[in-house]
Amino acid sequence: MQKFQNFINGEYVDPSSGGWLDNVNPASGEVYSQVADSDAMDVVMAIQAANKAFEKWKKAGAQKRSKVLYKIADLIEERLDDFAKAESIDQGKTLKQATTVDIPRAVANFRFFAGEILHHTEISTVTDKGALNYTRRDPIGVAGLISPWNLPLYLLTWKIAPALASGNTAVCKPSEFTPATATLLGEVFNEAGLPKGVCNIVHGRGDVVGETLVSHPGVPLVSFTGSSATGEKILNATSSRFKKVSLELGGKNATIVMNDADLIKTIPGVISASFSNQGEVCLCGEKLLVQEGIYDEFVEKFVEATKNLVVGDPMDSKTDMGPLVSQQHYDKVVSLIAMAKSDQGKVLAGDEELELSDGFKRGYFVRPTVIADMSNCSELHQTEIFGPVVTLQPFKYAHEAASWANNSDYGLSASVWTQDIAKGHKLAANLDVGTVWINTWLNRDLRMPFGGAKASGLGREGGEHSFDFYTEQKTVCLQL
Repeated sequence: MQKFQNFINGEYVDPSSGGWLDNVNPASGEVYSQVADSDAMDVVMAIQAANKAFEKWKKAGAQKRSKVLYKIADLIEERLDDFAKAESIDQGKTLKQATTVDIPRAVANFRFFAGEILHHTEISTVTDKGALNYTRRDPIGVAGLISPWNLPLYLLTWKIAPALASGNTAVCKPSEFTPATATLLGEVFNEAGLPKGVCNIVHGRGDVVGETLVSHPGVPLVSFTGSSATGEKILNATSSRFKKVSLELGGKNATIVMNDADLIKTIPGVISASFSNQGEVCLCGEKLLVQEGIYDEFVEKFVEATKNLVVGDPMDSKTDMGPLVSQQHYDKVVSLIAMAKSDQGKVLAGDEELELSDGFKRGYFVRPTVIADMSNCSELHQTEIFGPVVTLQPFKYAHEAASWANNSDYGLSASVWTQDIAKGHKLAANLDVGTVWINTWLNRDLRMPFGGAKASGLGREGGEHSFDFYTEQKTVCLQL
């Protein structure tokens, strides 16, 4: 059986404890590999390797770091099919999405920051008294990078690329549910000529590996993507040492469709915003708010499109949705659907029989589900489902839509669909979220800041904002 080892100081090594965790293929429900069940000793060894590599890597200069990152991008692109297949088996993502979105975005992450570090500039000023003032940026040290299971390579490289480009070294903790692509990344690092110890990967459980990583005094900055509950724990664990912390957390995002929306364009966009990657994207719209004037027409077309989505084998090019990532997550999503039914919610799509071949009957598949007639105070409207489930709600005026959207502890994103651009901008200004898309969804520009409000996160990354996080700024004043 395949085993996913740790990658420490440029070498693949077994966990020091000799322990392994079963890794399940979510499409079949069967164990297909094992992943290192690391302990604190493995984390400490990785931190020591990263600390040892830091002095040389920070002095390597932007040109050398950029060259290595470009090479990493090229090698991932050359092995795109290998990475995509590994991610589909590991996470349940459709091969179509892995090859067209997730793996290409990982390539783009490395290429963007490889170029950005070469063109970064800072301002300088000269005072009337003849003093020159300028800002310099210095790498900080070892970055603790913790990524989730839903976009395992995409989000891990979103952290690794700016950290290494800035001259930091890193210890990465991927999700224990999806170790495959992170493990492949170690091979790419070595082939690209990344010096040993610059980037290390330690697998295992969050309550052991994650806690050790974020609390260790040799890790001065931490970037985490995951649940708000875990983000709160990380913030508490790092506060006493005043570490730099970036948190990208959960969301309960709204999709708002106005009366004048072009439904021919809007329906496919809203389908993607609702069910992409089985709804296992923190930016997916779980609250679907539709203006009264088109509500009936929209619901009819949206439900029809939802029922036409193909659920099944993620390796089949015709499949639109694969399985959920684990038995635990499957149970959570199914229980929330059952709760909605008990609260008199009307299931408009999702109760259809799911036909699966013998090899997939134990997999964690859920039909895309649309539920209407839920009250605003229902738990389903407040809980992040993180699955292929959306609630439908009509509204009369735009300010009501904003109120529904903002009625949440979260504030990650929203999308607005309207042909009146002025109306779209006005509504966007009234939404308490980090990102608003107008007539599109998940249209990302790496130059723009990204992050959430309220319980959806802390800090911003992207472009210059990533360098703000991964470097320490120092102002120098020189009397001329």
